[in-house]
Amino acid sequence: MGPYNIPRNVKDEGRILFIFTGKSMIYTMVCAAVGFLFYLIIAACGAKMIGMIVIAIFALIGYCVGTFKVPDLGAFAFTKKVGGENIDDVIVRAIRFKKSHNKIYTYEIEEEAKDE
Repeated sequence: MGPYNIPRNVKDEGRILFIFTGKSMIYTMVCAAVGFLFYLIIAACGAKMIGMIVIAIFALIGYCVGTFKVPDLGAFAFTKKVGGENIDDVIVRAIRFKKSHNKIYTYEIEEEAKDE
């Protein structure tokens, strides 16, 4: 008789510190570094506690961008097109589109009224 592979649940084994994936950890650290720059400016004015709150807010924004997906809401045309995709992928695609100076032309067809 040959060996038998026992199936096991491998979901979430790539997580760091339980809530972070590799990508979300990088986004969190980069945004926290940007928040730290604001902290230095705010701390120079004497408000260190507000600076720490700014770092936490920036880190939370980075975590959200690296982790969450765009919701698929039917009420908005934008979310219909990109619903279910990662937020960071949508942001990168928008930056690349703006950087290449693309233009979108739309044509409106006017229906001629029939005179009777």
